[in-house]
Amino acid sequence: MVKGRVTAFCLALALAVGCSGAETFRLVGVVERKNLELAAPVSEIIVGIPFQVGQRVEKGQVVVQLDVEVAEAEFNAYQASVNAAQATLEEAENEYQRVEKLRQSRVLSASELDRARERRDRARAEHAQSVARLKQARKRMSDCSIRANSSGVIDQLPFDVGERAPAGGVVAVVLADERPWVRVWLPARASARARPGLEAEVRAVGIDRLMKGRIEDVAREPEFTPHYALTERERAYLVFETRVVLEDAPADLRPGIPADVKLVVPASAEPASEGGAQ
Repeated sequence: MVKGRVTAFCLALALAVGCSGAETFRLVGVVERKNLELAAPVSEIIVGIPFQVGQRVEKGQVVVQLDVEVAEAEFNAYQASVNAAQATLEEAENEYQRVEKLRQSRVLSASELDRARERRDRARAEHAQSVARLKQARKRMSDCSIRANSSGVIDQLPFDVGERAPAGGVVAVVLADERPWVRVWLPARASARARPGLEAEVRAVGIDRLMKGRIEDVAREPEFTPHYALTERERAYLVFETRVVLEDAPADLRPGIPADVKLVVPASAEPASEGGAQ
């Protein structure tokens, strides 16, 4: 990692060119983007995969379907438990009302009313527990339909239909629609002038055209490249991690692709251009 940063910094240093007080930096980085990993909540057999790698998926669509036989049986059992608890509760409520009226007429003792109240309260608690267990079972059954939590492009499908997905195992990776970015390291002397919003040109391996980029963020804390460059004389080795967002990247641009970033940094700090990062 350090070696790669040294290489990127040295390349930028060698290609920096003064032009009307501005400097042109050619930085080397890697395309990154937000990956959404979809995991299996339980260990179950995969019975359906509606999409293929490279296809677009919308938020809420089922990407991987797990077998629901066990979850469905559990749900039905808890549904029956709720029905039984409901019947017991209704009986206990009716009995309590009957005893309460008899107590008001002084036909029954206070202790009998207390026992009726205890039975009613116990029935209420058991009914509430049954309802809670039913909700959990419904959630587990619903979780067997693994849905995309954001729109994007299917990037990975590690399992096939018929395989058993392990609990917690990633069964799909979606490249979210959020714009990808390139992470580069900017020399310290340019960090104060390279404000968020500064435009950039980006060329990624395998993409035949230049892409428009814009600095989104420059790290607040510098890094030493190499790590032992701590003396006053070697302060030029300080670099700042910088994120350059791609504004017109292809929807299926995958992370990990090497990219060259060209930045023309003005001679003095200027406010971000209109439309830059907020």
